[in-house]
Amino acid sequence: MSKTSKAGQGCIAAPGYPFIIAGFAAGFLAWLMSWQLLAGLGLLAGLFFLYFFRDPERTAPSEADAVVSPADGRVILVDEVREEKFLRGPAKRVAVFMNVFDVHVNRSPMAGKVAASEHRDGRFLAAFKEEAEKANERQATLLTVNDGRQVLVVQIAGLLARRIILYPGPGDFLAKGERLGMICFGSRVDLYLPPTCEILVKKGDRVKAGASIVARWV
Repeated sequence: MSKTSKAGQGCIAAPGYPFIIAGFAAGFLAWLMSWQLLAGLGLLAGLFFLYFFRDPERTAPSEADAVVSPADGRVILVDEVREEKFLRGPAKRVAVFMNVFDVHVNRSPMAGKVAASEHRDGRFLAAFKEEAEKANERQATLLTVNDGRQVLVVQIAGLLARRIILYPGPGDFLAKGERLGMICFGSRVDLYLPPTCEILVKKGDRVKAGASIVARWV
């Protein structure tokens, strides 16, 4: 397990603590000032952030050829594209949309080394819109598997998302299902796979990061 990915371990994702503390602190200060409505809102905010930044443990399937989902949520797209930036050729894509109630910790779809990483600023359109893939802020992470094949994970900010977090750095090794990072609030993760992979999910399916098998190497 990489040193950077350990930052994400625990019942609560580490990036959530400032939000949680701020929510409860605001509620407590409002209670001291006898501002009951604001105190209640602060308590609700703290509880929401506590729920949103939950980080449950997951057990990845042991099959060597199984590719797991990088995100919790609903599959909104399964198609074939050309990915020229990193894979430089045809690829199969699975896009997973995370609503505000889904776990937002993202995980590695396969065991592999981080070969490249790139952050790009952009807009904050609703993540389920077709144009969001190109227009929105994004974080691309290229993983090289032991046999030389590569997979690409693209974290895409959504309408409410304002921060994409990546735990590992270039050269770090991630086990299958290991924490990769997270996106703060509603968002989307696209997984690009070699064209020879067999896709096992379809549009509308619900998946869990690090646990649901979305494809197999062929």
